[in-house]
Amino acid sequence: MIIKFFNSLFLMILLCLLSVQIWAFQSEKLVNDARSQILKTLYYDPAYTQLSYPMGDVPLIKGVCTDVVIRALRHQGIDLQQRIHEDMKANFKKYPQKWGLKATDRNIDHRRVPNIMTYFQRQGYQVNDQKYQAGDIVAWDLGKGLTHIGIISNKTTMLSKTPLVIHNIGYGTRENDILHEYKIIGHYRLPKTVN
Repeated sequence: MIIKFFNSLFLMILLCLLSVQIWAFQSEKLVNDARSQILKTLYYDPAYTQLSYPMGDVPLIKGVCTDVVIRALRHQGIDLQQRIHEDMKANFKKYPQKWGLKATDRNIDHRRVPNIMTYFQRQGYQVNDQKYQAGDIVAWDLGKGLTHIGIISNKTTMLSKTPLVIHNIGYGTRENDILHEYKIIGHYRLPKTVN
């Protein structure tokens, strides 16, 4: 009886440890999952699209900057569509009121940079330094009311060692040197474990 109890206890502890390992956030994996979209997401298409829920997505061949981040995080079990929708539903007034909406819209809310920024800030993911690490998520102000978001790569420029960024700014998913091309308005780093 005692042996069965300890065997069961050992098995439960082992399963808990393994499940934490499986659900742990991995920044290198985020970079690789973002990079895997290069030559697959070929177009920038901001059109409003009816999406399934949860885990809804536009066809992989197209998307916007936020889709790069959304798709890469989904490979780690993090569905920003569902997470942002649920948080906005419970805290609508804490999100930007830019689009004249009176309620949440699970088809588009997670595809807007200001909403992702708000969600990341509310989760405590904001980083207040300029030490960019692979897997960090950065947002920019492009001017004229336009914003942009991308993932810091594990590759750098040859001379200045500036980290490259994986993003979609109009020509499909690319990896290039844009980190300091625009005003940075958000810098985020997900913790090793994400609830």
